[in-house]
Amino acid sequence: MPDPDLIGTFVMPFERAGITYMVSGSVATAILGEPRNTLDVDLAVFPAPAQIPLFADIFPVSDFYVPPPEVITIECRRPARGHFNIIHHGSGFKADIYPSKNHPHLQWALDHLKRVATPVGEISIAPPEYVILHKLDFFREGGQDKHLRDIAGVINQQDLDLAFLEQAVHQLRLTAEWQAAKDLAAS
Repeated sequence: MPDPDLIGTFVMPFERAGITYMVSGSVATAILGEPRNTLDVDLAVFPAPAQIPLFADIFPVSDFYVPPPEVITIECRRPARGHFNIIHHGSGFKADIYPSKNHPHLQWALDHLKRVATPVGEISIAPPEYVILHKLDFFREGGQDKHLRDIAGVINQQDLDLAFLEQAVHQLRLTAEWQAAKDLAAS
């Protein structure tokens, strides 16, 4: 299980505020597969326009760096690759926030969210198939083996919808990366 402070610091404020989110990235793979340490959390966050001003309330400036509401609004409106950070001053923990809604399988992921109990409360995490798709894309972009190790852990721990996953991998042209992850999981 990832650091409860990381979850409590960044995930629970969204949970309590009722802002649509899902945990992804290494925190999701640590929950769904093999644990590993991380100092940040990747969150797909989809605030309604009226919820953007809440960021300053749920992440007070005395404790956090949070971009101004205008920047958050711009990033939420980007058709692709919207991104901003929230940083906790005291711990150095960081949340990478991804508000773009352009992924072809986002609605599927939102329809298949997993609710998971943690030491600090129940949270929403992306389904394992969606986490794998993003990790495969990160591996393609950066070539870091940690992404393949994360995927292998999920493959070995979860009952995956392989029909969906194979179709999505083909559609996103991630076939070689998917094969590398499956090979590592089988070794």
